[in-house]
Amino acid sequence: MGFAAIAPLISCSDSSVDPAEAGSESTTGSGSGSCIVTATETAGPFPTKTPASLVTNDITSDRQGTKLSVKITIQNLNNSCEGLADAIVDIWHCDAGGNYSEYGGSGMQSTNYTNVHFLRGRQTTNANGLVTFSSIYPGWYSGRAPHIHVHVYNASGKSLLVTQIAFPEAISKVVYAQGVYASHGQADTTNARDNVFSDGTSTEMATVTGSTSAGYELTHAIVVSA
Repeated sequence: MGFAAIAPLISCSDSSVDPAEAGSESTTGSGSGSCIVTATETAGPFPTKTPASLVTNDITSDRQGTKLSVKITIQNLNNSCEGLADAIVDIWHCDAGGNYSEYGGSGMQSTNYTNVHFLRGRQTTNANGLVTFSSIYPGWYSGRAPHIHVHVYNASGKSLLVTQIAFPEAISKVVYAQGVYASHGQADTTNARDNVFSDGTSTEMATVTGSTSAGYELTHAIVVSA
């Protein structure tokens, strides 16, 4: 499970597309605090191939793991950071063992998941700029800290931002010590040593609350220029 290496960072495209218990835990990231555009990050090497075909709220599929509710608010820098309605939001992340759907059978990922689409989905923001997904807590793979990928488009399908969401390390350590995560062990890379987050997570750190028994809730605001 997991990967031996991670591909080099690739530039993001601006093209248009078709639309054991640890008790209660609560850790708050630095979030997007002030109204500044969220950092742009790489979409690869495992972006969703046909995101328009994966319009769903529950992206869990058959993956086992600690429940995670993902609540992302898209805010518009050009409108005093008010919520951006009708934005298209794609998310994707690896499973408890560090594997991605839609890829595999190669040096990057030995297990072949090319014909399945777990832990990938698309939603459109409501009037307050909010989308919600039901998922599991992401696993990790060698060289990367735990993360969720996000691609935001406007209502017409124009790319506004590709970014990633970082996780509080204290929460991840609790999750990775139990259940299906335990056999994979603890993440081998901290946020500070991660090749994406090493320049800081001030606009990318999620707020995560909950417990391994009840599940966790992730809330995060992403600021775009729309």
